[in-house]
Amino acid sequence: MTPAGRRVVAAAEELFYERGITAVGVDLIAEHSGVTKRTLYNQFGSKDHLVAAYLTGRDQRWRSLVRATVDGCESPVEAVTAPFEALRIWSGTNPRGCAFINALAELPDPSHPAHRIAADQKLWLLNLFEELATAAGCSGPATLATQLLVLHEGALATQPLPVGTLRESTALARAAVRAALPAPEGASAPGA
Repeated sequence: MTPAGRRVVAAAEELFYERGITAVGVDLIAEHSGVTKRTLYNQFGSKDHLVAAYLTGRDQRWRSLVRATVDGCESPVEAVTAPFEALRIWSGTNPRGCAFINALAELPDPSHPAHRIAADQKLWLLNLFEELATAAGCSGPATLATQLLVLHEGALATQPLPVGTLRESTALARAAVRAALPAPEGASAPGA
């Protein structure tokens, strides 16, 4: 991507995230990035492809943060809830909630290139939770992954509200992981 293209994506990211995808036109993006509309269209072809480029960049940064957080964990059990820690870090500079949820709400057509990127990001996180739960030896990793995704996305969706659900969601996620772990050897079953 050319330097002008990078400026366009940076301006688009700021504007789309702060104002919404449908509320921002290419004229405003061109103005904020210091390029002509022609340059914008030469680089991206359409606003739809620019939205896809914006979400792709965010997705790459988010996945890198999550992977680094997972890699920094001391145990496979701790790693299962690492995406919640990544969310705490990410939220410090992204106060308007999830760009992917926002994009899915604004772009309901599944054939839109940006819709597919946003949906794939959520499916990636679901699959990651299942992969991490399996590696930690949790029972029912697919069910646990769904529970963790719902807690994670709920904390993310309520982020702009003054209710602070991330801490409680993280505690609930850790409790769900503990409940899915096999009982230590020699421990008796409840009610035995």
